[in-house]
Amino acid sequence: MNYRMITYLTGQIMKLEAVFMLAPLLVCVLYGEGDYFSFITPAAILIAAGFILTVKKPLNKEMSAHDGFVTVAVAWIIISLFGALPFMLSGDIPNYIDAVFETISGFTTTGSTLLTDVEAMSRSNLFWRSFSHWLGGMGVLVFVLAVLPQSNAKSMYILRAEASGPKVGKLVSKMKSSARILYSIYIFLTLLETVLLCIGGMPLFDSLANSFATTGTGGFSVLNNSIAGYDSVYFEAVIAIFMLLSGINFNLFYFLIIRKFTDFYRNEEMKAYLGIIAVSITAIIINTYHLYGSLAKAFRFSSFQVISIITSTGFATADYIQWPEFSQCILLLLMFSGACAGSTGGGIKVYRVVLLFKVALKEIAHTLNPRSVVTLKMDGKPVEAGVVKGVVNYTVLYFFIFAFSLILISVDNMDLTTSVTAVITCFNNIGPGLGFVGPAGNFSGFSSFSKIILSFDMLLGRLEIFPILLLFRVGRR
Repeated sequence: MNYRMITYLTGQIMKLEAVFMLAPLLVCVLYGEGDYFSFITPAAILIAAGFILTVKKPLNKEMSAHDGFVTVAVAWIIISLFGALPFMLSGDIPNYIDAVFETISGFTTTGSTLLTDVEAMSRSNLFWRSFSHWLGGMGVLVFVLAVLPQSNAKSMYILRAEASGPKVGKLVSKMKSSARILYSIYIFLTLLETVLLCIGGMPLFDSLANSFATTGTGGFSVLNNSIAGYDSVYFEAVIAIFMLLSGINFNLFYFLIIRKFTDFYRNEEMKAYLGIIAVSITAIIINTYHLYGSLAKAFRFSSFQVISIITSTGFATADYIQWPEFSQCILLLLMFSGACAGSTGGGIKVYRVVLLFKVALKEIAHTLNPRSVVTLKMDGKPVEAGVVKGVVNYTVLYFFIFAFSLILISVDNMDLTTSVTAVITCFNNIGPGLGFVGPAGNFSGFSSFSKIILSFDMLLGRLEIFPILLLFRVGRR
């Protein structure tokens, strides 16, 4: 392994995180909160450590796929450990393990919280909390690829480790240009949503924080009642639309920009994603109509919640714990499927769900007719055997880790619904679950041990398992 190169890139990330902390520090100054050192101190440590790690450039800049995965895993753990310091130093979250849980939940765009009174936090920490969603949504190292000169081969390994989905491709010939295109689209969506929310009367601070959480599909809100606290159909509509867009593969937006409409419209994953949403909304409207007494209200709350859950954003406008079991079951299944590959959303990803469904149909056809030859296709193109194998292996590993995590946190003696959905929401980067971790609850009732396990689940889910697991194989081949 190229330890020197991994160390060098980690140092670059540390310096970059220090720069990112200037944003909440500016908020601290603008609102006259005075608690400057909660950001200055960790930023200074990050800069000093980053300078030490990068003062000498490595002579050998070659990186293997293993090196790229380990670099991403190490970087994400470090930015989470240091990103928790402002919460602890300011006293908003005095317990370090709790602060790390909240920070990892932010960077991984999970949105699970252990805070009982969000509005009691300082504005600067509220901003940092939401900003972490935005940084983690597209990927911190993808941002590095966009702004720092890197070799194309090295960049590809890093992008593969941090991007979501079973396969990653370049939009253009140069990986750096691809990263810049993705971030340009990401920034445009964020700014557009912020403007639209401001036009509707939402304060600028709230608009920016909610836009960070929406396009990053994170779900941290600045109000205790999440988006329900605004009680505005306009705000809910704007946020729902941008959650929906953020759950689509960002590559497809680029196809629209360059007028490759055929590539956009024939995308099977997007069609399945929109189809799942439409069917789920219709089913929940029928099931909850008696609770709201009107079709308009039933559509308003069911559509927002379905989009929020499948995109793994986790915003809430209704306490769906009060919905019938049928509707809760639909939301539970949406937590597993997640959004599209190549989006900022979490979950298994619709691409894998569709591909696994096709694998199952192929096996049935082969059982009925052993001589039949069925070629798996996505978007009209044959799927490589390696991709199919990777999806199957990922799914098996996914459910093994899910079961193991559930056993570990069961020592807290929470009810089964709470424990199961706590693991589901953390592993799939959703946010709220059912039971005590529903939209009206939080994760404060779990022990420090369980919070550590759930924190690792969030990292495993965001980085899609393999980068974190490869940390345990450092130095081995």
